[in-house]
Amino acid sequence: MDNFAFVIHPLDPKRDVARKYPLLARVLPTALIHFFSRFWPPLCLSHITGVRSEATGKEIEGWLLACPFTARQMLRLPSPTVYRKIVQTGRLAQQMQARVLGLGAFTSGIGDGGVTVARQLDIPVTTGNSLTVALAVETLEKAAGKRGVRWEEASVAVVGATGSIGAACAELLAPQVGRVVLIGRPGPGLAESRLAQARARAEAAVAPSHREGRVLSSTQIEDIIEADLILSATNAARPIVQPRHLKRGAIVCDIALPPDVSPRVERERDDVLVIEGGVVDVPGEVDFHFDFGLPSGKAYACMAEAMILALEGRYESYSLGKQVQIERAREIAQLARKHGFSVVIADG
Repeated sequence: MDNFAFVIHPLDPKRDVARKYPLLARVLPTALIHFFSRFWPPLCLSHITGVRSEATGKEIEGWLLACPFTARQMLRLPSPTVYRKIVQTGRLAQQMQARVLGLGAFTSGIGDGGVTVARQLDIPVTTGNSLTVALAVETLEKAAGKRGVRWEEASVAVVGATGSIGAACAELLAPQVGRVVLIGRPGPGLAESRLAQARARAEAAVAPSHREGRVLSSTQIEDIIEADLILSATNAARPIVQPRHLKRGAIVCDIALPPDVSPRVERERDDVLVIEGGVVDVPGEVDFHFDFGLPSGKAYACMAEAMILALEGRYESYSLGKQVQIERAREIAQLARKHGFSVVIADG
């Protein structure tokens, strides 16, 4: 049977460790969970069954694997140390005879976007960023339609625009909407250069006659206050979008893990719609046999990309490196629709 494996890791130490080890999570303080994550081996969390294509009827299986490093450890430890642990997890996938490995959350964004990891494994590796980008934009457009926001006239802010996902989302959005504001991390040198590159990339996607004032950039999160729609995709360890940053009636699509949007937004701003982006309905009667935090039958887009490659029998490193190719994003989105993966926006 065609198959895949997908890597996750603890984002919220107490909550996520409790999904597998409830007693340990209850008795260990958070600091010790961070400490022990350095020495805990990778493990298989579950066997995934029931993913079935609507187009072909083909069914695949998969495995959910845990790379034990917490989000904090992923960010603080030296890159070679993090690479080694991710590669160990990939070798576990190889032992299980997985044919493609998907990288989730920080395992896909650390360092060179999976390139080093892929070089050390004997199976293809994908970050899932191509589908994440395509579905993030699709989710935001559908939410705008639900709220009566005119897509082609909307002002859209992309938070985290210097990252691979944010820059690609901005490039997709720029020719479609009224205006795009790219928000990057403040700081001179490399950060400023990356923001300029992302802006140039987004502007190049717009017809020359429509470029004037179409794409703006800023390093101040406060500048999202004028945006009708916000797409947030940083790798921040803590929420950065607060209630005061959002205009009345704004729609926010948060595709960051951990989330960029503060829980205070939901508590204090009932006029604002916050959507967890990058989430899709999986075709078939999928059973993950493990609670990784999403409702039944749903998966993250990065996980779905590995599933789609298995359904297609395309065992290749589809999304790899720090730049998402827009044509690949469009192609994988088309394959997602073919097999029955879908984005559903709840009324509200």
